[in-house]
Amino acid sequence: MMKTVYLSSAYLAPVEYYTKLYYADKVYVERFDHYMKQTYRNRCIIASPEGPLSLSIPTEKSTQTKILMKEVRVSDHGNWRHLHWNALETAYGNSPFFEYYADDFRPFYEKKHKYLYDYNKALCELICRLIDIDPEIEETDEYKMNFADDEEDYRSIIHPKVNYEKMDKSFHPLPFYQVFKEKFGFLPNLSIVDLLFNMGPESLLVLRGSYK
Repeated sequence: MMKTVYLSSAYLAPVEYYTKLYYADKVYVERFDHYMKQTYRNRCIIASPEGPLSLSIPTEKSTQTKILMKEVRVSDHGNWRHLHWNALETAYGNSPFFEYYADDFRPFYEKKHKYLYDYNKALCELICRLIDIDPEIEETDEYKMNFADDEEDYRSIIHPKVNYEKMDKSFHPLPFYQVFKEKFGFLPNLSIVDLLFNMGPESLLVLRGSYK
């Protein structure tokens, strides 16, 4: 049976998110949900020298009380691009593959992007190419509420405040090498870049081993 998965848009999404992209036959990325802060839509979590670190993209304030994800604009507030890139360099500069991939990611922190959804999409396409997965991804044209038996809705499940161990029985994070593993132990389900910078081409094997 073909499996179709629905996901929210996400900034450097966690490993859990990419297991869905790897295993699903088809993926719909939501454009018509109402934007919510403190979600992976504009935030990722990496492993810094001080432990898990959350990086958030500021967004422009809207006059509307609710705004669709596809309409959310990226703000230039706080020089966030420079801060995020410095954080990534500090966290992963000594990882095995950061230098190998740095030139692929650096342009995303030098050029301005108008819409958050488009920025997330472009990053996701890059990461899929680097990991060597080719998911069939489509964008939603409406907000769907009811799902068939072969459709799975992870739009609100893959969330920084949701316990994946309880809510996502198919995801079992496979431990892998991390720069600060001796200091903090293995930190599961961080941003996909944590996996990519530490494991490089073997990231695909970790995704495969994290889905049951």
